[in-house]
Amino acid sequence: MDKKRLLIIGAGGHGKVVFDIAAKCGYLSIGFLDDADENNPLVLAGVSDFKKYINEAEFFVAIGNSRVREKILSDLIANGAEIATLIHPNAVVAQNVQIGCGTVVMASAVINPDTFIGDGVIINTSSSVDHDCKVADFCHVSVGSHLCGTVNVDSHTWIGAGATVINNINICSDCMIGAGAVVVSDINVSGVYVGVPAKFIKKL
Repeated sequence: MDKKRLLIIGAGGHGKVVFDIAAKCGYLSIGFLDDADENNPLVLAGVSDFKKYINEAEFFVAIGNSRVREKILSDLIANGAEIATLIHPNAVVAQNVQIGCGTVVMASAVINPDTFIGDGVIINTSSSVDHDCKVADFCHVSVGSHLCGTVNVDSHTWIGAGATVINNINICSDCMIGAGAVVVSDINVSGVYVGVPAKFIKKL
């Protein structure tokens, strides 16, 4: 059975990737809601117009900023919208993984057993989340980054491209782990961490 219409909120670069994944997931009618991209023929209306489509489409929020993503997703849910979860057909997801609503798992990503992924999370291209991890709501595990086993990442944290987090590490909310960083000890203070091993450099 064909999936119903999907409206993607956000027509930028992230939205383009989400569009491709949605098409591969079987959505035959896909459009965008966006306040800025007026030249894209697939943009049907602005973000605030979502209520017009509430009974005819599923929605996905393709916004990189986690706070904005959370606000829009919360508004959609409060208005009774049906929220899609998108998993690229080439991703490898163990059977007993839990994945929340509004989350995207991109091409060649791997999520291993007994892992929990929250709402509005981005598991980006060729990243991996190993066994018994917890990635809380509105996090972003960037391209080519790796969480080893039993890693807990709290909400609104960004794991940068190519970063690695070793086993049994806890990372608090509202952190940014720089590209290529290696996290070898728990992070309990919100902020930006870079280097090998990763060290605190500033507050967000």
